[in-house]
Amino acid sequence: MSHSDDRNYGFDTLAVRAGQRRTDEQEQSEPIFLSSSFTFASASQAAARFSGEEPGNIYSRFTNPTVRTFEERLAAMEGGECSVATASGMSAILATCMGLLNAGDHIVSSSGVFGTTVNLFSKILSRFGLETSFVPLTDYAAWERAIRPETRMLYLETPSNPLTEVADMEQMTALARAHDCLLVVDNCFCTPALQKPLAQGADIVIHSATKYLDGQGRCVGGAVVGDRQRVGEEVFGFLRTAGPTMSAFNAWVFLKGLETLQLRMRAHSENAMALADWLQHQPGVRRVNYPGLQSHPQHALAGRQQTAYGGIVSFEVDGGRAEAWRVIDGVRLISITANLGDLKTTITHPASTTHGRLSDQERRDYGIGENLIRLSVGIEDVADLQMDLEQAFGRP
Repeated sequence: MSHSDDRNYGFDTLAVRAGQRRTDEQEQSEPIFLSSSFTFASASQAAARFSGEEPGNIYSRFTNPTVRTFEERLAAMEGGECSVATASGMSAILATCMGLLNAGDHIVSSSGVFGTTVNLFSKILSRFGLETSFVPLTDYAAWERAIRPETRMLYLETPSNPLTEVADMEQMTALARAHDCLLVVDNCFCTPALQKPLAQGADIVIHSATKYLDGQGRCVGGAVVGDRQRVGEEVFGFLRTAGPTMSAFNAWVFLKGLETLQLRMRAHSENAMALADWLQHQPGVRRVNYPGLQSHPQHALAGRQQTAYGGIVSFEVDGGRAEAWRVIDGVRLISITANLGDLKTTITHPASTTHGRLSDQERRDYGIGENLIRLSVGIEDVADLQMDLEQAFGRP
């Protein structure tokens, strides 16, 4: 199936077919091109490739057929014109900022983003003249107040990590357009199987392919999806020179993950809904955060913007860090790891792991308490997950 035909097919067809170009061997599964470089028919062809006059492979830092297949497939699934694959989700964010922003520019970011993203914005990019202001995700008046004449980017995760807050994409799009800002959305939690930010007005979508796009916790990677100019030239230009490159092997693994993405995201969502509903009725559980629950403040909004509610559930227990750690240490089936998006359910304590490098005040401001636990719900039998948590709560 050629890339030009991609938009004529449904999502599940794109997930298994988009971007593939068979070689003369007529393989059914996409090949892995484990080659650092590629040869040319002549010196003039080499010159044409390097100058950009002729498309084609040059060097796997920025042109590799397996990586290209992953990029084209993900772009088709997100509804974007093109994609740039990167070595990690964080390098996708870095490539976006370095490719599209200049010293003196200003970013407004939602405060409830991944802790390492906060550190990237506030402690690393700030050294190069990029300033960031953080505002609550759903306080749109605060977004408006934070925007300055030099603001060039609005950055957010929806749903957020780990509180699962949901941004109103219509309001955020209107705000970005009114102030001539790029709207950049991290779509890690939903993936294009559940949410299409570009169709809702975003300019750029960010992915940590490490999570649900892989789905089995095997490889690290990231991606930027958007238009041909900003992503295809400017973000790609940064990757070509700076080299935060996805390996061909990892791209092949992610291609296999994309093939089952829709099926897995439905299963994750169904299990998470059942587990969240069960958790909110358990003694010692103070609060459950999951967009699928009627009690979630953005439940109706999530229902409009997403086709399902995803696999991330967080909850607060009575007490503080000691009580949260006691529950985490008590699980026997669920894996204690900060990674998410795996077929296996994982559990972590955000205040001491994913957001552990933030200050105590920053965590308080962002609503990440010492008693908060995050679950990435897998596809095991829900009854077994409930049993594991029940004994971790100290009930036989």
